[in-house]
Amino acid sequence: MTQLPSRTIGVVGLGYVGLPVAVALAERFPGTVGFDISKKRIEQLRAGVDVTREIESERLARGKLRFSHDPADLTGVDFFIVTVPTPIDADHRPDLTAVRSATQTVGRALRRGAIVVYESTVYPGVTEDICGPILEQASGLRCGVDFKLAYSPERINPGDREHSFEKIMKVVSGQDAETCDIVAAVYGAVVEAGIHRASSIKVAEAAKVIENTQRDLNIALMNELSVIFDRLDIDTHEVLDAAATKWNFLRFTPGLVGGHCIGVDPYYLTARAEQVGVHPQVILAGRRINDGMGAFVAQNAIKRLIHAGVHVAGARVLVVGFTFKENVPDVRNTGVVSIVQTLRDYKIDVTVWDPQADPEEVRHEYGIELSELDRTAQFDAIVFAVAHRGSAELVRELVQNGRVPVLIDVKGAIRRSDVPPGTSYWRL
Repeated sequence: MTQLPSRTIGVVGLGYVGLPVAVALAERFPGTVGFDISKKRIEQLRAGVDVTREIESERLARGKLRFSHDPADLTGVDFFIVTVPTPIDADHRPDLTAVRSATQTVGRALRRGAIVVYESTVYPGVTEDICGPILEQASGLRCGVDFKLAYSPERINPGDREHSFEKIMKVVSGQDAETCDIVAAVYGAVVEAGIHRASSIKVAEAAKVIENTQRDLNIALMNELSVIFDRLDIDTHEVLDAAATKWNFLRFTPGLVGGHCIGVDPYYLTARAEQVGVHPQVILAGRRINDGMGAFVAQNAIKRLIHAGVHVAGARVLVVGFTFKENVPDVRNTGVVSIVQTLRDYKIDVTVWDPQADPEEVRHEYGIELSELDRTAQFDAIVFAVAHRGSAELVRELVQNGRVPVLIDVKGAIRRSDVPPGTSYWRL
């Protein structure tokens, strides 16, 4: 067996990204500390409860990870991994508040010989040009001499059990070759899929932001096509089925884009591009298209209600699903909120049901109340927004058992043949 580097690891930030990293490393590196500023989060994890549902309770219980919300417990750490969120603000500008705060916390615990690895998504230059100086100021140590920087982009896909942390190729980089080798050895001890060494920290940072920017643009193309085909009265999914018979056609589908990555990361790249005098037209155009899809869905629901002879003001609409993707409780940047808001702008009575989302979080973040589902209630329309496990069967039951004039199927999860003749069916 390859000898493991002699390192004491501390993972700062135990959300969707940090917890799987910390749990995996703790199984190979005794003494690993999992740190989060949320006392509530730490207490839940100590009790074996992960509200993100990324790590099973059994694995938490048998793990060797030391959970803490006390910065003093980071004092003995010499290999830090920062995995805090990097959102955008109301103006779509990068918000590095959490990264700066976490960096100050790490800096106060930093000692000579330590390595600080960032996994949080940032634009090229943040690790060395912003985080490095903060660490120097907080620690009194010299970056590149007393301690080293590294970057290894996170690739966690919430709710994906097939592509877990250990099974995704890990990109690593370091301030110098020796640092990169140590980082590669640490991650290589738990990542089965292999390690890719980037030539520099900036290359690794850039690789991360373009991964999700590329996906965002591919979805944006499908969304724009769906808008065009809607005007032409052509079913987009049938077009994609036909086009996909060509060997080199890339199959993407239209839909809402949300979450903490795809709908956010492109703005980090565009912000950095604008700093150096480049206006990224294609990337921003894709963002505008994707950001407008929730309103587009809602407007089509309204059109269908009118065509069905339903008075819009006061119409009862059930929205099924609120999280940003299926089978996860994460509601960050969910595209469904714009559907709800647009419908309510037209005085529509909207009921939102989601068995995965936390009602308290939805209320706090969006001011929207999640409702229990009354299967006997009558609705003028159903907007099937998020296809959680079992939701398609529920929607089919509601449509078939009671007359629902309009069914809006955002993901195309319901077959047309399952929709009764009296129901107007529309999908992206």
